[in-house]
Amino acid sequence: MTTLEKLPVAIIGAGPIGLAAAAHLAERGLPFKVYEAGASVGANIRNWGHVRVFTTWEQNVDTASRRLLERHGWNVKRPDALPTGEEIVRDYLQPLADLPELKGQIETGARIVAISRAGLDKVTSKGRETKPFELRVETTTGKLRVDLARAVIDASGTWQNPNPLGASGLKIQGEAAFAERIAYGMPDVLGAGRAEYAGRRVAVVGGGYSAINVLLDLVRLAEAESATKAVWVVRGTNMDRIYGGGSADELEARGALGTRLKQLVDQGRIELITDFSATALREQAGGLQLVGTTSSGERALAPVDRIIVATGQRPDLEITRELRLELDPWLEGVKALGPLIDPNLHSCGSVPPHGHKETSHPEPGFYTIGVKSYGRAPTFLLLTGYEQARSVAAALAGDMKAADDVHLVLPETGICSTDSAADASGCCGGPAPLESNACCVADVVAKSAGKAGCGCGAVA
Repeated sequence: MTTLEKLPVAIIGAGPIGLAAAAHLAERGLPFKVYEAGASVGANIRNWGHVRVFTTWEQNVDTASRRLLERHGWNVKRPDALPTGEEIVRDYLQPLADLPELKGQIETGARIVAISRAGLDKVTSKGRETKPFELRVETTTGKLRVDLARAVIDASGTWQNPNPLGASGLKIQGEAAFAERIAYGMPDVLGAGRAEYAGRRVAVVGGGYSAINVLLDLVRLAEAESATKAVWVVRGTNMDRIYGGGSADELEARGALGTRLKQLVDQGRIELITDFSATALREQAGGLQLVGTTSSGERALAPVDRIIVATGQRPDLEITRELRLELDPWLEGVKALGPLIDPNLHSCGSVPPHGHKETSHPEPGFYTIGVKSYGRAPTFLLLTGYEQARSVAAALAGDMKAADDVHLVLPETGICSTDSAADASGCCGGPAPLESNACCVADVVAKSAGKAGCGCGAVA
């Protein structure tokens, strides 16, 4: 074994996919180290821990992780139950991280700020594959250190990099100036954030299930705090696709959400504004006024007190600036997946199983897996991420037969999009929670049963 091979595999991110990679490496006896920027494993999921996913426990657990857990007496008590984000962390990820096979190799509060090859910049080619990776690790104390690794698996996800308000992909005028009155993603308006939203007029921007969940919570808040008003702002106009399949939905909980939302809009309990792309934000009468374009020209909305932006996420590419990556030019995920998941082309199709070949790069030994491998695409299947982790671990172990034999438990992967790629805020318009988002399992189940099944969502 060479000196390089004795070094650990660095895994960035201790979410479901990162920990799955660790479990597969542990089973194969390969040394590894997991770096998590947050204070705990599953830190990104804890940000939406109050949200219940649409998919069952059975569909949220990786195979190697299950084997390790069951060896220590763990089991899924209710395989058909729909867990919340907090339950996924508490009852699955944390027990997994506490296993002796993983515990000593996970460091929380460790942010990877840059990666390169030891002694080589991006330009140098000679002997590149013989050099270890050099990771700059920033701890919670602000100290910076250098760790070496034989390979790197980037499973850091995209949750910490929300898309801005602007339809152009850039922050709109005034967005930075009024940042203290803007939240991104799915804030807990009924819990930790209640004081910020109770009795306020709140605009929710986005056409996916992240936005839908926040809107439904705001309506519940209004039942207790009658001055609370919810304004829903979307860029698209096809509301039927946003509301979903209702009673015909393959996932009952998801269908019920769309049905309930439509009822609330029809009753006037949620003010709906369609065909609106924000271009500026300004203060007006003590509130925030969104200015934007519509098919009829410019429009200024009535002022609101707070704005929640639920327009999806994008990958952080800065940490890999000195590596030779091959990315899709517009999705910014791994290039091989781009044509298969492009929301400009795919409304409801399929992504074939894929593994180490598709998630690798011209940089030898570097892999992008999980939702980050999809870049800006608003679609991701948890089971796909688990298969990526399994295949990459097999490749790193030199078991190329297993690495190349990629498959999913279910026969195919459903891919759906919202009626506007710009409106997407997660899987098929759903929350993007998850590097672990398993929302498209609904389509997989539907298609395996010979049904049409589309309009994936992720949370209930």
